[in-house]
Amino acid sequence: MDLVPALQEPLKKVLGPATAKVMAEHLGLHTVGDLLHHYPRRYEERGQLTGLADLPMDEHVTVVAQVADARLVTYASAKAPRGKGQRLEVTITDGSGRLQLVFFGSGVHKPHKELLPGTRAMFAGKVSVFNHRLQLNHPAYELLRGDDAEESVESWAGALIPLYPATAKLESWKIGKAVQTVLPSAQEALDPLPGSLREGRGLVSLPEALLKIHRPHTKADIADARARLKWDEAFVLQVALARRRYADAQLPAVPRRPAADGLLTAFDDRLPFTLTDGQRKVSAEIFDDLATDHPMHRLLQGEVGSGKTLVALRAMLAVVDAGGQAAMLAPTEVLAQQHHRSITEMMGELAEGGMLGGAERATKVVLLTGSMGAAGRRQALLDLVTGEAGIVIGTHALIEDKVQFHDLGLVVVDEQHRFGVEQRDALRGRGKQPPHLLVMTATPIPRTVAMTVFGDLETSVLDQLPAGRSPIASHVVPAAEKPHFLARAWERVREEVGNGHQAYVVCPRIGDEEDDPKAAKKKKSPEDEAEKRPPLAVLDVAAQLARGPLQGLTVEVLHGRMAPDDKDAVMRRFAAGDTDVLVATTVIEVGVNVPNATAMVIMDADRFGVSQLHQLRGRVGRGSAAGLCLLVSEMPEASPARQRLNAVASTLDGFELSRIDLEQRREGDVLGQAQSGVRSSLRVLAVIEDEEVIAEAREEAVAVVAADPDLEHLPGLRTALDALLDEEREQYLEKG
Repeated sequence: MDLVPALQEPLKKVLGPATAKVMAEHLGLHTVGDLLHHYPRRYEERGQLTGLADLPMDEHVTVVAQVADARLVTYASAKAPRGKGQRLEVTITDGSGRLQLVFFGSGVHKPHKELLPGTRAMFAGKVSVFNHRLQLNHPAYELLRGDDAEESVESWAGALIPLYPATAKLESWKIGKAVQTVLPSAQEALDPLPGSLREGRGLVSLPEALLKIHRPHTKADIADARARLKWDEAFVLQVALARRRYADAQLPAVPRRPAADGLLTAFDDRLPFTLTDGQRKVSAEIFDDLATDHPMHRLLQGEVGSGKTLVALRAMLAVVDAGGQAAMLAPTEVLAQQHHRSITEMMGELAEGGMLGGAERATKVVLLTGSMGAAGRRQALLDLVTGEAGIVIGTHALIEDKVQFHDLGLVVVDEQHRFGVEQRDALRGRGKQPPHLLVMTATPIPRTVAMTVFGDLETSVLDQLPAGRSPIASHVVPAAEKPHFLARAWERVREEVGNGHQAYVVCPRIGDEEDDPKAAKKKKSPEDEAEKRPPLAVLDVAAQLARGPLQGLTVEVLHGRMAPDDKDAVMRRFAAGDTDVLVATTVIEVGVNVPNATAMVIMDADRFGVSQLHQLRGRVGRGSAAGLCLLVSEMPEASPARQRLNAVASTLDGFELSRIDLEQRREGDVLGQAQSGVRSSLRVLAVIEDEEVIAEAREEAVAVVAADPDLEHLPGLRTALDALLDEEREQYLEKG
């Protein structure tokens, strides 16, 4: 008989409906297995008192401390005018600091009897300040009397008290008692790790790990349990990715080798510069993959401006040379148009296949977007189905059923984080056989995150900037503390324009949200605690600049709600140099290439993420003149937001910044969980600290899948994998 059902038992059967409801609603725990995998956040040692000295404000905390004194105060109030109101004030201490607890009204009797000086207990509540002193109002508490009631002894047996991630509705010790109830079921946990792997690495069994993480007797128990549980998480995830890679490798694909003297050679001959070593190395990796008879799946990471588009274009030309077609997918129309423009410019007459004046080895490069006119669209679709067009560039309109290719050989996806695996698969289904796939991202991803999030892709990294790219100086402008710095920022913009250059001003919001009920609601509860004001908006800022500090310059706006033709017209004028200053939202974040733009001012810079700021900054300094990026913020100097901005200003290394970004956010956000509200599936694994575990787990996973692709001999691993794919399919692997 299969033993798994013990862990699949619903909590309401085991703990009763009331507790189970709170666990489901507030902690996302539904089964016995879920609760066993809700690990303690930290542990308190019996003999050691907690740090009351550094309690966080406004947070729900659990502390272990001793009652120093308790006094009952009688007072008069509106409810008890005759001086019959009672308040119990209890001071607790832990050696590092003191904390006051306050109980009112009828709630004073029980604690008055129980919280006598010298008593030790766990207290849980929200930290607040009263009369410049920290206090907890009406905290819940649990006495720690090892020799008292049997339940208490059993509950807190062992020298370490587990403190669980809790909520105001469910204190840590109540979770502890619930865990105590289900702990016997841990014996029936099926182990996902193959026995040989477990023994080879000296890891404890899963039932033992669960027992040790919830009821450790020593710190060594905790270390054993965590080491084991980290392996589970890393290994099961890597097996899921390895199986995806294995399945992909079984698919057939047409090998695409460039002709010896074809389009690619003609293109390379007309390049006005030589490729960097990095571009040559990465191109070689791609060409090797294209020559095999199963589909390439490669992630091309490159710093902003490292020449990814050129590498991708050479791959597309190689495929066209070999008789196939290549499609490039961009996340927005502005970007698709931009790519189309820059690729046709780079190719010159080689992009004019079938036209007078086109080169003899030329092909046709077509654009396909949702907003094209019917005639242009019909012609583009015709060029694709006949094979006249070797290269097509477009938005997700390319994935629609109507789009038929003559022989699709390569798909290039720009900016992976905006593009899911389902969409990649839909496009893959467009070819007679699965096409090769190249995914590009300008967001540098630390190696371990790449292994975890994009683990189904092989990775190439372009980390050299091409010759002729200029350095970008970045500075934080503290607008609230030093308003004259902001005035100076606008002077700098005028100076750049005076020298024949152009500038961007970026704002977090468009400013016409009145029509949008969601945004109107947001405005009533602005996030900005410091200023209680909504983020700055493109339309307001553009109007103020044109009337004020940038009067006399041509200022235009660009944002996502403009009609596609208007957007394109604005971009064309800016690219041609007719506009001095472009005030925009983050629509310019990706791929916009105007070498003459040298300055960027980012308003409310603290509203953007680290990697987003790095992306935005990459829009300047693209030509021979130096770039300048000014990060304007009203946040106070000591705030985490300002520290983030200082980090961005201090380095141009995107990989360094992505590490900072990752350290400052929870891993779950990086793995795309922040938006979904689902708990991160990584509970004890930290993507940065556990780099070695992830790398080793990947190797082991590849070996296991190669030996037993269907995991027939590993039922525990199959069960764990089904659970991971079930729970995370949407938020996790499919995030792509």
